Amino acid sequence: MSTVKDDAVDRLIAAWWQELPEVLYPSSELTKRVMVLAGELNEATRRVLRDLGLTTAEFDVIVALRRGGAPYRQKPSDLSRSLLLSSGGTSNVTNGLVRRGLVVREPDPDDGRGTQIRLTPEGISLAEQAVKASSAAHHELWAGLPDETVEQAAKALRALSRPRT
Repeated sequence: MSTVKDDAVDRLIAAWWQELPEVLYPSSELTKRVMVLAGELNEATRRVLRDLGLTTAEFDVIVALRRGGAPYRQKPSDLSRSLLLSSGGTSNVTNGLVRRGLVVREPDPDDGRGTQIRLTPEGISLAEQAVKASSAAHHELWAGLPDETVEQAAKALRALSRPRT
């Protein structure tokens, strides 16, 4: 255990070390640091989305459609699965995007009873703008760090995020 108290996470870990050391595990500092970074990334994303008039859920939907490539459409059930949203949640977000002219519902060419959700040209443009803005905001969080440090951190997190057996 380091005795250096450089930041809020160091101070939090040190406090628990003093008060209740049995709650600390080798993963405790890593867990807290990942949570802090996730909060910073989420806030950076929310800030740029607010400026674009998008909610996080709307962003997720239009970006998923854009990421899928032309013709930028998916079945609602596939979209729900890929975003880990309920069908009702996807429907609510889609309704708002339809009202704003960012997506349209159209007949599924492979299933006469089904529909698909497709980005409009305005939706494509906003999705691309939102991805660029959020990517730039995330990049700013890492500004000043050597590329090698960022690459090593990504490699370590990749190893940690592999499925458990």
